[in-house]
Amino acid sequence: MVAEEDLRTVLDELHRLRTRVPQLTGALAAGVDGLVVAHDTPGVDPEGLAALTAASLGVAVRVSDATGHGGFRELLVRGERGYVATYAAGRTAVLTLLAQDRVNVGRLHLEGRRAGARIGELLDAAEAAARAVPTAARIPPARTRAARAPRTTTAETRTAETRTAETRTAETRTATDS
Repeated sequence: MVAEEDLRTVLDELHRLRTRVPQLTGALAAGVDGLVVAHDTPGVDPEGLAALTAASLGVAVRVSDATGHGGFRELLVRGERGYVATYAAGRTAVLTLLAQDRVNVGRLHLEGRRAGARIGELLDAAEAAARAVPTAARIPPARTRAARAPRTTTAETRTAETRTAETRTAETRTATDS
């Protein structure tokens, strides 16, 4: 779980990135599971983009592994009207950038890699902090001893249940006899 302050910091990084690279039309930080962390994607569904990013990430990781080229770093897709670039952002997140076709791809990579590293550090630190919750906070409060009701034997319980069932049967007969 990422704290609200960390989410704002990630969103601020996305806004700064779009300022540094004016040809960006959108920026999204998402978990590798396809859940949105933060986004600045006007005109694009962030949940859909995050899900597609996770799917393409899965393929890119497999291609990288199968070819022996090591762990995933980045993925670049060039369409007729622009680019979609995805960068690793720490252990559990990715940064996806949408850019116009006239973007300087070298600048896109430079800024995307830097922003991915910053976002990754932030999200990895937030995850580590969440794991380091003090042990006392995870231990349930001690139980206090309450006065116990007298114990009943199995035979006493069965007798009470039989009496209750007999009473219900008698009440039902009385209600139907009327």
